[in-house]
Amino acid sequence: MSARVLIVDDMMPSVRMLGAKLSSEYYDVVTATDGPSALEIIENQPPDLVLLDAMMPGMDGFEVCRQIKGNGDTAYIPVIMVTALSETDDRVRALENGADDFLTKPVDDLNLFARVRSMIRMKQLLDQWRLREETSRELGLPPNDILLNASDGNNANVVVVENSQIEARSLGEAMSEDGHNTVFIDTVTEACGSMVFQEADLAIISLDVDDEDPLRLCSILRSAESTRHLPILLVGGEHDMARLVRALDLGVNDYLLRPLERVELKARVRSQIRRKRYQERLRTNFLQNLSLAVTDTLTGLHNRRYLESHMETLVKRAEESGRPLSILMIDIDHFKRVNDDYGHPAGDAVLRELANRIARSLRGFDLVTRYGGEEFLTLMPDTDIKIATGVATRLCEQIAAETVALPHDLGETQITVSIGVTKMKTGSETADEFIQRVDEALYKAKEQGRNQVVVA
Repeated sequence: MSARVLIVDDMMPSVRMLGAKLSSEYYDVVTATDGPSALEIIENQPPDLVLLDAMMPGMDGFEVCRQIKGNGDTAYIPVIMVTALSETDDRVRALENGADDFLTKPVDDLNLFARVRSMIRMKQLLDQWRLREETSRELGLPPNDILLNASDGNNANVVVVENSQIEARSLGEAMSEDGHNTVFIDTVTEACGSMVFQEADLAIISLDVDDEDPLRLCSILRSAESTRHLPILLVGGEHDMARLVRALDLGVNDYLLRPLERVELKARVRSQIRRKRYQERLRTNFLQNLSLAVTDTLTGLHNRRYLESHMETLVKRAEESGRPLSILMIDIDHFKRVNDDYGHPAGDAVLRELANRIARSLRGFDLVTRYGGEEFLTLMPDTDIKIATGVATRLCEQIAAETVALPHDLGETQITVSIGVTKMKTGSETADEFIQRVDEALYKAKEQGRNQVVVA
């Protein structure tokens, strides 16, 4: 997972040590030794993550963080405070100034890398929603001007999975102080089958619940569509560090170590709930604004008008960041026969089913569009050609293996698709040239017998 990380610390030994660790994991590292320099870098070349020392002369890290999070153009950049301070008040102060996490020196390597990966994943998700927000503006639709930290972090629905009555009572009291409605579950088995998470704003899960592995519950929540973006906060002890680090890689958002400090617990809960509500507002605003103007009414996918507007943004971003951008062009083989043999309602059913299968096979921030007729085009940000080709091959095989049910008791039909795949060239390639190359790859797939993938 490549990303640009800004390290801000007035102590050069700390800068060099962190820089060497992150560079060894192939992160692009930028450094600053004071607050004003850091803010200038963030304004001119925004990083994907900021590792920020709290105690610096002049402008300290808390003030730098406050300014980052108070600026609408930079509030989305994750900030991890890294400092020798270990008092609860310092951690809470960092969180209340907008920090997304807090690490105490000396930093354990596994914990550092897990936190960094977790924050960058969060940033990538927000980046995609913000890019779509920019596209909405370009289409003349109303923008969402709400800052992340302006979202309310109180009065939420919280699910607590804890088998200790004493710990559950303590957590419940802390949640009630911020007006949260709390539901308690005392086994992983019950939690795995519960529907209550679908209406939740946050899940707090104890690693001491021992009827089954709590990490299995975390994995289930992350896999289910209805809870994929539900914030998860784990609670464990020092002896659980290896599991907690693993949990962050599974997609868990945060953790706390026992004994719990109530003030810090409440601050971390508010932070997670604010972020969830902000993402929901971005998503709701985006979906409401687009409506039929940029949606294909038959399949529910984005249409060509939206693609042409959004693609320019993705191409520009890929050129500036140097990250890969791959594209798939998918065409139904012999689609005219479906219309001729079964009628146009059957053809419409095939198009809708294929659109659903493509969307289910891709990530939430990949852009799936109906390009025209029986052609679909998919843009995959931050994806190299090898991964994109694997996705296309799997999709091609799955579509050929499953029949499509037709309306009006017409039975079922078998379809196949041809897919062209390519990756954007770095340099001066335009969006039109990019599409032309993938179109040529699709043509070769058709020419070579259909039901296959060709890479350009």
